[in-house]
Amino acid sequence: MIERLEDMPEGTIGFRASGHVTGEEYRDVLVPSLREQAEAGEVRIVYVIGPGFEKFEAGALLADTKTGVTLGFGHHGAWRRCALVTDVDWITKALHAFAWMAPGEVKTFELDQLDEAKEWAAG
Repeated sequence: MIERLEDMPEGTIGFRASGHVTGEEYRDVLVPSLREQAEAGEVRIVYVIGPGFEKFEAGALLADTKTGVTLGFGHHGAWRRCALVTDVDWITKALHAFAWMAPGEVKTFELDQLDEAKEWAAG
């Protein structure tokens, strides 16, 4: 499940993934907010994965790839900061391996550093 984080600093958006994340949730919850921010000219996002996260279903991974192509490349200059907050080791390793492809700055945080992640993303 993907849910929006409500307590975010001005100019940032935030989401929490838990359980199984489906392609429909990704497209219906995450993508519209990302598109709105990208078209407005600035994306600052905090994405929390866990606790309780189990997996991204194949449709979610496909939706993520499509979003990266359409919004990442299509609005490359709009991406400012992306904070990933997680204790899921394979996700942190994957981010480090592919961070060079991400537009803007990307930084990882531990779950107990959510406030720091929000502050960093907003900065």
